[in-house]
Amino acid sequence: MPAIVLTTLNARYIHTAFGLRYLKANLNELEHDCEIVEFTIHERPIDIAERLLIFKPAIIGFGVYIWNVEEVTKAIALIKQISPETVIVVGGPEVSYEQKQQTVCRLSDYVIAGPADVSFRNLCRGILQGPRPPDKFISQQPPPLDEIKFPYHLYSDEDVAHRIVYVEASRGCPFKCEFCLSALDKTAWPFELDQFLMQLEILYQRGVRHFKFVDRTFNLKIDNSIRILEFFLARMDENLFLHFELIPDHLPGRLKEVITRFPPKSLQFEIGVQSFNPETQQLISRKQDEQKTETNLAWIRNQTHAHIHADLIIGLPGETMQSLAAGLNRLVELDPHEIQLGMLKRLRGSPIVRHVDEYRMRFNPLPPYNILSNNVIAFGDMQRLNRFARYWDMIINSGRFKHSKATILTDDPFHRFMRLSDWLYAVTGQTHRIALKRLFELLYDGLAAQPGGDLGEISRCLLRDYQCSGLKGSPLFGQGDYARKQIANGAAKRRQQRH
Repeated sequence: MPAIVLTTLNARYIHTAFGLRYLKANLNELEHDCEIVEFTIHERPIDIAERLLIFKPAIIGFGVYIWNVEEVTKAIALIKQISPETVIVVGGPEVSYEQKQQTVCRLSDYVIAGPADVSFRNLCRGILQGPRPPDKFISQQPPPLDEIKFPYHLYSDEDVAHRIVYVEASRGCPFKCEFCLSALDKTAWPFELDQFLMQLEILYQRGVRHFKFVDRTFNLKIDNSIRILEFFLARMDENLFLHFELIPDHLPGRLKEVITRFPPKSLQFEIGVQSFNPETQQLISRKQDEQKTETNLAWIRNQTHAHIHADLIIGLPGETMQSLAAGLNRLVELDPHEIQLGMLKRLRGSPIVRHVDEYRMRFNPLPPYNILSNNVIAFGDMQRLNRFARYWDMIINSGRFKHSKATILTDDPFHRFMRLSDWLYAVTGQTHRIALKRLFELLYDGLAAQPGGDLGEISRCLLRDYQCSGLKGSPLFGQGDYARKQIANGAAKRRQQRH
């Protein structure tokens, strides 16, 4: 039985716990006395406790994140009732700050703040071999990267075959965007490149073809970026797929030349635009050349085969509904393949909190700590924007409405989609679990209800998407009274709920 069990609750099975693999790889002589056991947030805490205690470990280490802190807290509370002698260690971004305010930290025996590659090993040695460390809260500064062992050998054959394989060429970030915990980093540190490329080669030889780079700034050091891209170009096959996060305004010509050589469906760039509002950018310490950002986005979209996933954040200080609308319309014009609209979250430790009083920022006290209102967007409008973002994912980002997208977003995309979003919620009262066939029918009637819609064009585009979707039978949209029935049913349900 292992003396140490490392665990976390992933959002979905397809995700792998990259950080746990780093911890195990750097246990040195204790590595072989450690087991990694992963769960998802959909599993019951009592079942998690049972499976972990089967090992009868001396130490259980939990990775705690914004998406799993509530379930982890419940699992730890159960473990401490059943086996109080088991030492519980928690770490991760959710417990690296404001620890004394959190139940999960009070229930645990030790809390590690910051990167735990070295400190977790030292803590385990003290617990297992003595003397046991007296301090519950352990703070760790980033260790030199040449002292950290790579974890890639700990990806199992099942991981390689069925799950996302994460890799990182560097850690840290030199930028100070206040909504992000990376704002606390002093700079970015690259791993030794030749050794990192050797690890990539081993993964490639094992059959890995999807590589997700977690670097916050992949194109910060252009020489390294080019060498990594050239590595994959030399091994290109039809199954290779790479994901990178790019700085949007830093794309020199020699990097562009390499990017153009990648074939379709092999390259995805996550590009954080976040806001086009200069006042907001200044408030959150975000340095971004807007003209270069637009030029580079347009170049990637029109001159390469890369898939663009662009991000905007809703609820930043100084960002009004009007400036958000202008920013989204500006981004839609550049036509990235996806626009992720994310609600601002108050990550523990992030510097965004300095604006809370002046901009009357109110956050959900429970995970995921999403923005509820601020001085320019009231709670009701923030809820509308939240629904807007959910419907945007369901319709625009899903890829199911490629032929209808231009019709849905014609003229003023933000306000047109907002009217559609408000209509959808009025009819359904739902922002998820809408069957695809019903969604087609709702979209037809929702677009038909808007002024200036060409019903013939709407019907033709939706029919093409319907035929491409794999749905069986004939669609019901365009048959006249569908929307009226939906509105009547929705109103009746709300009346029942009130009474």
